Order: sequence, then structure tokens, then C-alpha cells
Amino acid sequence: MTVTKTPLLDQVNDPADLRKLPRESLRQFADELRLEMIDAVSATGGHLGAGLGVVELTVALHRVFDTPRDKLIWDVGHQSYPHKILTGRRARMRTLRQGGGLSGFTKRGESEYDPFGAAHSSTSISAGLGFATARDLKGERNHVVCVIGDGAMSAGMAYEALNNAGAMGERLIVILNDNDMSIAPPVGAMSAYLARLVSSHTYRGFRFFVKRMLSSWPRMFRVWARRSEEYARGFFTGGTLFEELGFYYIGPIDGHNLDHLIPVLENVRDMDVGPVLIHAVTKKGKGYAPAEASADKYHGVSKFNVLTGEQKKGGDKPSYTKVFAEALVAEAARDEKIVAITAAMPSGTGLDLFAEKFPKRFFDVGIAEQHGVTFAAGLAAEGFRPFAAIYSTFLQRAYDQVVHDVAIQSLPVRFAIDRAGLVGADGPTHAGAFDVAYLGTLPNFVVMAAADEVELVHMVATARAIDDRPSAFRYPRGEGVGLIRPEIGTPLEIGKGRILREGNSVAIVNFGARLPECLKAAEKFSAYGLSATVADARFCKPLDTAMLRRLAREHEVLLTIEEGAIGGFGAHVLHFLAWDGLLDKGLKVRTMVLPDVFLDHDTPERMYERAGLDAKSIVAAGLAALGRDHEAAAIIA
Repeated sequence: MTVTKTPLLDQVNDPADLRKLPRESLRQFADELRLEMIDAVSATGGHLGAGLGVVELTVALHRVFDTPRDKLIWDVGHQSYPHKILTGRRARMRTLRQGGGLSGFTKRGESEYDPFGAAHSSTSISAGLGFATARDLKGERNHVVCVIGDGAMSAGMAYEALNNAGAMGERLIVILNDNDMSIAPPVGAMSAYLARLVSSHTYRGFRFFVKRMLSSWPRMFRVWARRSEEYARGFFTGGTLFEELGFYYIGPIDGHNLDHLIPVLENVRDMDVGPVLIHAVTKKGKGYAPAEASADKYHGVSKFNVLTGEQKKGGDKPSYTKVFAEALVAEAARDEKIVAITAAMPSGTGLDLFAEKFPKRFFDVGIAEQHGVTFAAGLAAEGFRPFAAIYSTFLQRAYDQVVHDVAIQSLPVRFAIDRAGLVGADGPTHAGAFDVAYLGTLPNFVVMAAADEVELVHMVATARAIDDRPSAFRYPRGEGVGLIRPEIGTPLEIGKGRILREGNSVAIVNFGARLPECLKAAEKFSAYGLSATVADARFCKPLDTAMLRRLAREHEVLLTIEEGAIGGFGAHVLHFLAWDGLLDKGLKVRTMVLPDVFLDHDTPERMYERAGLDAKSIVAAGLAALGRDHEAAAIIA
């Protein structure tokens, strides 16, 4: 039969339409899907390389399985763009990561084809096991398929889930999307043949016959026979580890060859056994030359030119991430005890610059924040000065280790907390909203926030100098304000803030990168006949109590501003003012924090406006505190 060259993507609105296409047309369909994804992401930016690598796998999964009745759970969600196009969201793909548009990850509220929301790594097998167990408790018969990348397999959570699933014996399908692992032998005709063989009804029937025959033999011989069969398959396919965890292993197979993928998936779909793991080898960035040639395979991109792959450049100001990295390199050049740790994010945290200069002092622990924190604690216990650079939202995964292994032992681990506050296009899953609250509760912990890039350089130096307790300094995503940085930072006096502008009516106490908005608000207050002081606290813990006493005594209103949730800097200030008796003397205090909701993705500017942390919202809060409600309402309207 001749394969039609009529465009196929326009004929497919959902997976049911895909299942109507002739099998021989699927190669053309996959090629069209890849081109559509490239075109869409070129207009919006986003995670490109991972999605390019799973185009064929996505087509095969939706072709073979009856989604959404069968549950398809993607890990992280970086690779879900082809899935979104196939599941009724093609027309909205150019709203990806834009305000009011599609999420960059899977999201339950977005589509029935997204049974589980993702954005953090290594969750799919745990969630899938929950779905499979719920299915069995309800007496249903649908399939549950989890797709997890090799990078996500570096996290302990994935192995905890594999171990539990293997022990429970639930009917569960896990697909290991291997695009960078060294465990995979060459993938070709022989491995494809073996994968089809061990997943076939004939082989499984023979296997069942032998098991029945052996059932009457002594237990020692039954165990020997079972292990011999597993190790024989493991020897040829590389799956011994997964077999030991209780999974029936199939692979490796070529994740881009639909003639290999579909028969294996059909065999596995029709199997009536416990958990199965399919090892599919793919290539990140597949099918787009600029991505294939790039070191990071275009993992995350800004808007780009499809023909050349050239990405739209940002402004001329350095990012906070780069400022941190360069400051740490400068400190490490003077101090051989400084070591740097990242959890699979060397470029995202800027530590690739550190790795180039000091490769023996740089450690990438993989997607294993819990291990990374305790690893840093061990280094600190032996006299080194570890800097653990971890995104705020990812550090949440290691909170027990921060408490138990670092804080209780008062070990001087330095936490460089990137992506503090709202992060724009990545939305609530990546927003650094809670770190001040969850670190500020810990005794003897120094917690800082940089208001600009110069302050960040000084805070790197401050953290280096703190040798008797843990410390953390937070900074946002994006560019700095454009200040000239010193070559080397000067350690700040612990617990001391600074006054940037003097006034006498309203005191604005900033903690973090909202300082430019605080200064704008101070200017706006003058239009209402009010004089505003602007202070930068620098420290949430310990607080500058002397500065707070002075501001409380000299002003009628005190506003605290921070890029964090309830329970952070403002709560510490209120606690101090209450116990110091300053609230008993008529001081009006308003703590301005992120709202008690998860804010959807948008530009950072719009998100902060919605959060009420821009200059006009600060002025409105001050006026309302003074009883000037009509003027406050007019500003917000």
C-alpha cells in the first residue's frame, strides 16, 4: 500500500483519530508532529529537546493504549508537548507558558489526558502505582503507563517506587526513556528481536508452562530455575537490576523506530503479569539539527528562529544566576576549602562556570537533593566550605535533611537559593515561595535575601565567612538591575540592614528583590503628602532589631515587602514588634506577601502585579493603613 503524502496532522484531533490512521502512515504523522512542535516552541520558548526525543514514543503510546481510559503519566512534564498536541490542545500550543495559556507541564485541570500533574522529577512511578492500586480496588481493568527519563532515575524516589511496585506485584507499565545513559548496549535489529521475543505470547506461554512443570519440584530447584531465566534475559538485555526489583524487563529497544515500538507495546498491553519495565533508547533533540548539535540538546529555550536555531537574546544585564556563579568563583580562587554542589542543574545554577575553573571541587549529585544536602553536611563536618546551589522549589524535597543533618548539628552549609519568588513561565511548580518560611523557623540559621546584584556578591562573601552555623541567601530568576559589581564581595555584618531613603510617615522595609518597586512606591507617596523611608533588611534571621525599633518609633505605618508566603519575613518582624511592645503604641503594620494561592504562569511583572507586590499596591496598602481607603481603592482600580 502506498503511503499518502496528504498532511495527516490536520486529520487528528485526539488519540481516537490517531488510531484510525493506517499503521504505515505513522512515520509521516510523527514527522509532521515533530515539525509542529518545533514551530510552536519557536514562538513561545520552552522545553524543546525532551519533547523532540519522545515524538515516536508519544505516537506509539496513544496509538496502542486507549487514553484517556488508560492512564498515561509523564514524569517531570518537559517532554509532554507532543502529547499536548495529540490530545486536543494543538490550537492553543502558541499560548504555551503565556498568561492564560497552556502550562509547560502536565496539569490535571487542563485536560482529561493529564491524569497527574508534574513538573518536579521522579514522581511518575509512585503516582502510577497509586493509580494502579486504585484501579484494582475499584475492580477496573484499564492500563497505567508511566514514562520516566534516565535523569529522573537518579533520584531515590524512583527506586523507592520501583521497589514498592515490584513487591506489590500490581499490573503497571513503566517506560524508561533512556536518552543519556551508559547502561544501554547498541540498539538494533537483534535487541529489537529479543524485545519482541520476551514480550510475545509464545515466550510467555512457554515460560508459564515451565513454571507449572517446576511447581512440583523442590523449592531449591524452583528458585534456581527462576534466577537462571532472569539472569539469562538480564545478560542479553541488561535488565537484571529491574528484574531483581520485581519487574519484567523488556529492552532495550529503539525509541524512534515505530516498527519496533508498536509490536512491543501491543505485546505488553496484552500481557497479564505484574509490573513491566520497557527500556526505550531515544535521542534528546531528535530530528532538529540545532538541538542535536547543542550540548544541552536545547533543553530549555527562549523564542528562536526555526531555520537557524538562533535564540532570542535577553538584555545586556547579567542574570542573578551568573552574578552568583562569578562571585563564588572569585571566592573559591582565594579559598581552596570552597566546594560547590548541584543537583543535576550545573548550567541552571551557574555552577558550570565553577566546574570549568575547579573541576575537582565541583560535585553534581544528580536529581538527589536529599543526598546532596547531607553530602554537603559531611563536607562541612570535615572543615570544607560547601555551597549547595539549589532552586528554592527543589530544596523543599530535602527539608528533613536541612533540619536534621545540617541545622541540628549547626554545620556551616551555605545554601545558594536560586529562583526565589515568582518565576514567570514555569508557574507555581517552580515558584520559590516558601523557603524563607521553612528556613526561618530553624534555630541558629542565617537567612539573607539579595535586593540587587551587588548585594548578592556581598552575600556570597558573607556566607563564606560564616563558619559556625548554616546560612542561606536567596535571589530571583532573571536579570539584575544593572549595578556595577565589585570584583570580590565584602562580608556584611550579620543581622544588619540598611536605610536607602529617609522619611517620616511610612516605613517600607524590603526583604529581597522588590527593592526597586519599594523605591518607586516611596516616590509615589509624596504625591499624597506622605514622606516614606525605604529600608533593606538584608536579613530575615537574625533581624536588625535596632533598625526596626527606630522605624517603628519614627513612623505611623510600617510595611514589610517580600517575595514569599505567609510566615516569612513579615511574620518575624511582627513577632519581634509584638514582644518588644511596639505594637502597643499605635503603630500600624501591614505585611505584604504572596497571596495564599498558587499563581498560574505569566510574565513575572504581571504575576507580581496580581500578587499585589508592585509599587502601586504598596502605596495602596500604606494609604489604607492610614484610613484613606478611597484613595487606596482608586489606585488599585
